[in-house]
Amino acid sequence: MAFTHLHLHTEYSLLDGACRLSRLAKAAKEKEMTALAITDHGVMYGAVDFYKECKKQGIKPIIGCEVYVAPHSRFDKTSSYGKYYHMVLLCKNHTGYQNLIKLVSKGFTEGFYTKPRIDDELL
Repeated sequence: MAFTHLHLHTEYSLLDGACRLSRLAKAAKEKEMTALAITDHGVMYGAVDFYKECKKQGIKPIIGCEVYVAPHSRFDKTSSYGKYYHMVLLCKNHTGYQNLIKLVSKGFTEGFYTKPRIDDELL
């Protein structure tokens, strides 16, 4: 039975991930996995290296990100609304990859408040 990790944090998820990209794809290949996803917290810094490592091992790379979702608006810079939420987003194709890049970038440039956040309007 095939298994694919769809929620996986790497060394690029600060204080949350320990998987080294250089070892990750090799370990997945040894376990006979055919695909693997990357979903670091709020960032896509490792996407290109992850893609290259997976391709080198013959594994289908699935690019994604676990984004932070602002409770109301990404422009709201108050903490009176309580906790933010996480959402895992995965790319289906190149268009999805371009859209995810835009979402994550806007999370930093427009929604940053202790963490890069997006909101329903961006989604």
